[in-house]
Amino acid sequence: MAGEWLAYGELGLAAVGFAPFAIHRLSCASWKNQRLDCPEELSGLEITILLPVWNEELIIEKKLSNLAKQDFKANLLLVDSASDDSTLARAKSWLEDFPEAFESWKIIPMSTRKGKTTAVGLALDELEDFEGIIVMTDADATIMPGALERINRWFSNPQIGAVGGTPNREGDMANENHHRDMYSMLRVGESAYDSTPFLEGSLIAWRSGSVSSSELYFSANADDAQIATAVRLNGLRSIQDPELNFSDQMPLTGKGQRRQKVRRAQGLIRLLARKRKHWFSKRDGRFAKILRRNAWMHIVSPLAIFAGATIAIMRNIAYLPETSLTVALSAVELYCLVSWILARSNKTFFGIRTAGVIMCGLENLLIALIHSGRGKSLHMWQQHTDVREALSQR
Repeated sequence: MAGEWLAYGELGLAAVGFAPFAIHRLSCASWKNQRLDCPEELSGLEITILLPVWNEELIIEKKLSNLAKQDFKANLLLVDSASDDSTLARAKSWLEDFPEAFESWKIIPMSTRKGKTTAVGLALDELEDFEGIIVMTDADATIMPGALERINRWFSNPQIGAVGGTPNREGDMANENHHRDMYSMLRVGESAYDSTPFLEGSLIAWRSGSVSSSELYFSANADDAQIATAVRLNGLRSIQDPELNFSDQMPLTGKGQRRQKVRRAQGLIRLLARKRKHWFSKRDGRFAKILRRNAWMHIVSPLAIFAGATIAIMRNIAYLPETSLTVALSAVELYCLVSWILARSNKTFFGIRTAGVIMCGLENLLIALIHSGRGKSLHMWQQHTDVREALSQR
């Protein structure tokens, strides 16, 4: 009898943990058909490209060249977070060699490294009087031809406050690609329904004046999600455009990918926790539902699944599966365990891939929650040197 009570407790926790993924995925699949079309006319607004960098000597010239190939002329604001390599020298040399690449350019060197969010806040203060569109992109991202023109057209719609690109990840990690496809589907669905709180810093644009540096939390990462959420809470829409693409290189090892995801997870968790008063806000309308569901998935779900897994271990140690309920539950536990192990090793097949990706995601979220509980902040990240080396050799 005690074994069955433990089984019921485990099932309840599993329902709490997994339900939001199914509910939100089904909702987003139906919402995405309502998405806005990109306007045909240009907004008439000027564009300033914000390029935060740190130790990008291997790829900075490639990045500047990629931006210069856009058919929409823009200003460039490069913020260097105290690089200790030749990033600044190479950037200055390239800009002097190609003076027609941008309408204007300016470099702000920081004396000490304080994290990307601080660099973005510094740029927002610099652009306080700018009236136009700010486009932020990362040094390791390649944006598609025509991206700046498409972004400019989006802002002819006065409802639009922020627009984000959709990633094309380069690499042969099948589970990583599946994860990104699932993630993008959710973001596009949220955008169609109202707004998404999460956009990607590799390519994100926002209307100047729609967010200020005072609204950023400098001791956390996920500056892109902080901007997207602030724009929506200030009354404008924040959307991901599935046809506005950029490509980047995923970390080449599973360990590197997990490190990247845990860092990202902590930033999103801390953002959602800080915005908890908006989870049930009637003033925020549909966006409150989106925030509430993401908080459920990012904060409640990993804790519920961890508690359920703990009960499962205790039950299987103390009681043999005897009833039809406990036998069936043990089979499901084995399925989840195998899915998680294979997904972690990037070895998977049809029927377990989605489960494995979700289990790995919950693992990363749990680790991020533990780091946050211990007071450890991951906003001062260590660069993925393998990514830079791979990009430099193309």
